[in-house]
Amino acid sequence: MSLKTFYWPVRVYYEDTDAGGVVFYANYLKFFERARTEMLRALGFEQDDLIAKNGIIFAVRSIEVDYLRPALFNEQILVSAEVVLAKKVSVTFEQAITRGDDVLCKSTVRIACLDAKTLRPKEIPENLLELLKNEY
Repeated sequence: MSLKTFYWPVRVYYEDTDAGGVVFYANYLKFFERARTEMLRALGFEQDDLIAKNGIIFAVRSIEVDYLRPALFNEQILVSAEVVLAKKVSVTFEQAITRGDDVLCKSTVRIACLDAKTLRPKEIPENLLELLKNEY
């Protein structure tokens, strides 16, 4: 990951885990989503404003996830998001969840920019696209 990697700390709550106290596999996707949302917020963009002002939404187009080690109830973990490619209608992120030096989960996520009404591809606003391109 680059020096421009965004980090979001997360506490694992009981609701995030299965009966064995291990984070349920689908909840890692929620952690990744929150980190991407907070990265956008840190760049000055709120998703509800992007819908209202630009008529766009972001949707996961594809995701590849490697589960390496379990996260457990009440642990403090760190979720990262790094832009590795920003194009006119899509952004690709490399993401990881770590606990100290241990990598628990890694993913590559491709996000599509869509028209909020038609759900067809729509260009990312130029000011946001430039910021995303500057992240790698």
